[in-house]
Amino acid sequence: MIVFDLMCADQGHRFEGWFGSSRDYEDQQNRGLLDCPVCGSANVGKAAMAPNVGRKGNQLPAFAKPAEDQSGTKAPAPVSNKAPVPAEYRQIIGELAKAQEKLLASSEWVGDKFADRARDIHYGEADEKAIHGTASKEEVAELVEEGIAALPLPLPVLPPDSKN
Repeated sequence: MIVFDLMCADQGHRFEGWFGSSRDYEDQQNRGLLDCPVCGSANVGKAAMAPNVGRKGNQLPAFAKPAEDQSGTKAPAPVSNKAPVPAEYRQIIGELAKAQEKLLASSEWVGDKFADRARDIHYGEADEKAIHGTASKEEVAELVEEGIAALPLPLPVLPPDSKN
């Protein structure tokens, strides 16, 4: 997962976009699937981002010194690929999950009929209400081409019938 700071060129609204990869961002940008969540402008691009700078050396956890083998050569210290998730990230994701849960509580699950239901609502064939469900990339692209707003949820959602 990669996070980019994005900005709409029309109004200067800044927001984050979460993508599976840089290629996913480029693909969505090229297909016109990105728009500003504040004003709806499709004139969106990457904003200048601060580099990801690590903490000061004196703030990092202490690691064991490498052991020396019998020849006096230092062996490399073992490296763990399971770094702890910083508390501030856990807090942000928790707040995002609560906000999404609140939105979904007032939204109707429509499953794989999302594109059809979104069209019905958009064209006045069904009562206007918030819905959520699943749609393929192609279905979302078609909705966007028709001027129908369809945004991905920031966190995965389990269908109601699959919950314990």
